[in-house]
Amino acid sequence: MRTLLRKQTGARGFSIMEVLISLVLMGMVTTAVLKTYLTQHEHYLIQDDISQIQQSARASIDELTRQIRMAGYGLPDGLEAIDAYNTNPDTITVNYQTSDCDTYLAAAMPMPSAELKCATDISCLSDNQWVYIFEPDSGGGEWFVITHVQTASRMLQHNTMRLSRSYGKDAVILLMYQVKFYIDNTTDPNKPCMMIKLFGQNPQVYAENISDLQLTYRLEDGTIVDVPTVSEDIREVKISLTGRSANPDPDKTSDPYRLRTYTSSVNVRNIS
Repeated sequence: MRTLLRKQTGARGFSIMEVLISLVLMGMVTTAVLKTYLTQHEHYLIQDDISQIQQSARASIDELTRQIRMAGYGLPDGLEAIDAYNTNPDTITVNYQTSDCDTYLAAAMPMPSAELKCATDISCLSDNQWVYIFEPDSGGGEWFVITHVQTASRMLQHNTMRLSRSYGKDAVILLMYQVKFYIDNTTDPNKPCMMIKLFGQNPQVYAENISDLQLTYRLEDGTIVDVPTVSEDIREVKISLTGRSANPDPDKTSDPYRLRTYTSSVNVRNIS
């Protein structure tokens, strides 16, 4: 019994110095692990930002390419295939016929507000559609919205808007498509967007965090211009589009956002 008590009395615990050293070592290990985690998390956020930039920019260029390639298809005289604006970021408006849906007047309009009597089937048209009417001989035309299609009687109503003039017999009505692209960097400067606007409709956001759009045009004689004088001279449209990260980088001071610029070119085949 005395031997056991003597052994227990002589047993030692951890000293304060040993405890402090253990705490310091644990703190160093924890700090290293936390730093590694934060670094990996930051890299993940960067890669996610870059992925979002690529997706938005590529989708925007694909849509611009698709629309510009159609420019001028089935276009009537007096309507430009491409309207270009050097607004920095640039703006472009494209016009083309969407399908073979068309008709012409069977009788002249007695007044600009009169219904339109058509000579052919108009079942391809529908209420609230925007169409283009023009005179094939004299040229000139305008957009208007169809308020009601009377398929059986081949009549088109346009009650909400009066045409600028009365159109004569054989005036053509086309189902046209007009689309405008531009960058909105004023509504929310922290989130610039590429906007798309169809004729007669409110603009819509097509892609977020698109900060710049630059367009140049190669003409028939090979020259490159920012704004073509006549759209019929355009043979190629060169696109430069810049995507921006959604979140600022705290390590960057001059420009806190990551930027990626993508380029493409479109040969226009419906303009001559």
